[in-house]
Amino acid sequence: MKSILQHVAPYQWPDLQAIGKEAYAQNFGDHWEANGLTRYLEMEFGEARLQADLQDENVGYFFIQPTDEPVGFVKAKWSSPLPGLEASKTAELEKLYLLPSQKGKGLGKQALQELIDLTRSQDTEFLFLCVIDTNTAAIRFYESLGFAYHSRTRLNVPDFKEELRGMHRMILQL
Repeated sequence: MKSILQHVAPYQWPDLQAIGKEAYAQNFGDHWEANGLTRYLEMEFGEARLQADLQDENVGYFFIQPTDEPVGFVKAKWSSPLPGLEASKTAELEKLYLLPSQKGKGLGKQALQELIDLTRSQDTEFLFLCVIDTNTAAIRFYESLGFAYHSRTRLNVPDFKEELRGMHRMILQL
């Protein structure tokens, strides 16, 4: 099977910015109070942030690209502490976003499986992620790939709707 994850090079930050903003806004735009989405998109997908992340050896960005154009992206942190497993080598799946029109085609599953394989090849012991606790479809998706509940946390960003701040940490032993 052809790989759909394509490493994002530093010079590709404008393409990453475009797909990042589009995919995030289409999936989670309604999770924000007034003007919160605009501020968040600039914080997470602004030029300075993306250029810094793309130069950081601990951060990996990948386009989800089954054809010529990206339809989503993945962001991983190759070393990220997880409460209770500080002595272990843990990586974090920080973001996995697909355009809504691409959901249900198996692309998210294939992209995440490729990321799991890549993370495993780096002798990492655990891969974890955080997901909004009311996002049952995403929780089931992650469970279908072997992730299990680890602990609760809370999203602490300005202007995010209060009722959506609860998060589950999920973990996969590699």
